[in-house]
Amino acid sequence: MQYKQVISAQYKNISLVAHDNMKPSLMAWCIKHKDRLSQHNLYGTGTTGTLLKNQAGLDVNALISGPLGGDQQIGALITEQKIDMMIFFWDPLEAQPHDPDVKALLRLAAVWNIPVACNESTADFLINSSLFDKEYPKSIPDYASYISSRT
Repeated sequence: MQYKQVISAQYKNISLVAHDNMKPSLMAWCIKHKDRLSQHNLYGTGTTGTLLKNQAGLDVNALISGPLGGDQQIGALITEQKIDMMIFFWDPLEAQPHDPDVKALLRLAAVWNIPVACNESTADFLINSSLFDKEYPKSIPDYASYISSRT
């Protein structure tokens, strides 16, 4: 696979996702960082996005629930380069019925080179990074080149 350089925008499209046991932690984290988050475009899977809208007062584009396809919706947005960063507080201690979707989502984040925080400490590092609200160059798969080489 060949890669190309793109510029990640100053104002990010941020995905906010949490498994059920982690929703309170994500909620508290988002409230703590509401001022910074509200300057960006936010996306969330169904229940998480709705909770963040109603309880944290954030403007979140709520998709459908993760187990019903919301994880795959976020994954599709990643492949379309419409997500720049993902905050995903996943529960490492409880089996998830949609675990294959979760693994696919994390794989897509790695393929398309987007920063991912899976816990509060990593999320703190991301939101406090000097790159959080600045443009920055990154490498992504050059899919057009890949397709043209196959024809």
